Amino acid sequence: MTLPPSRQFAYDDGRVLRYCLYGPADGFPVIWHGGSPSSRWKWPHLMDAMARSKLRLLVYDRPGYGGSTRRPGRTVADAAADTRALADAHGWQRFGVFGGSGGGPHALACAALLPDRVTRCAVLSGIKPSADRPRDEHALRSSLAGVAADILARIEAGGPETPYWPGPPARDDPDAMARIRATFVDGRDGWVDDFLAFAHPWGFEPGEIAAPVGIWRGTRDAHVAADDNDWLLAHIPDAEGHVYDGEHLPGPDVYGEIYDWLRAG
Repeated sequence: MTLPPSRQFAYDDGRVLRYCLYGPADGFPVIWHGGSPSSRWKWPHLMDAMARSKLRLLVYDRPGYGGSTRRPGRTVADAAADTRALADAHGWQRFGVFGGSGGGPHALACAALLPDRVTRCAVLSGIKPSADRPRDEHALRSSLAGVAADILARIEAGGPETPYWPGPPARDDPDAMARIRATFVDGRDGWVDDFLAFAHPWGFEPGEIAAPVGIWRGTRDAHVAADDNDWLLAHIPDAEGHVYDGEHLPGPDVYGEIYDWLRAG
């Protein structure tokens, strides 16, 4: 296996956050908030874009994902404290934040609640607040278990690691299987807790964000409605909208565009 090495930040109370570092060691610091679900281990083609980015990207598992200690009842706003702790551990006084899909609200929380630390906030395929999301943990866990089972069955039948890009059977690649297990098996608690957090008040007002915010969405996104994108643009002061031709997750070129935008800050 050739996965990047995992690192660990430990709180005094024993909780830990697992993370990986990508990009050049002297690059501008950015903390990455993954989607729901996600893993600190990123796909190889995205790692290549990271290496070219001139950014030092810290990608961490939110509580309940991968090797990070679960924190039941966490809110979206709680991501700001974890982000500050990770930044402090690396001596990063100023840094950018990036959030993809379900990571979008968590990145925005950092921009709102760490105004003296966050230089820029990039959101990809982000979601808006909604009181209509499921709040029953048992029902939600059962539903997500079904989604995970469908994905794992597709993998077992010889499917690629992700439906967004064609590739060889994931079952033949130990790295791919490690990423899949971290996301859809070991990350089940984090997935549930993300969705519960989205169903409650986020703990900050998007209208109070002062840092520059860039919002990217794909023209063929089947997972997040264009209305979510429009809501974010309408409620975040001076947010910049960017549209790319593609699906929920873009190719490396769009990630490169986002990295360039983050570095401009």
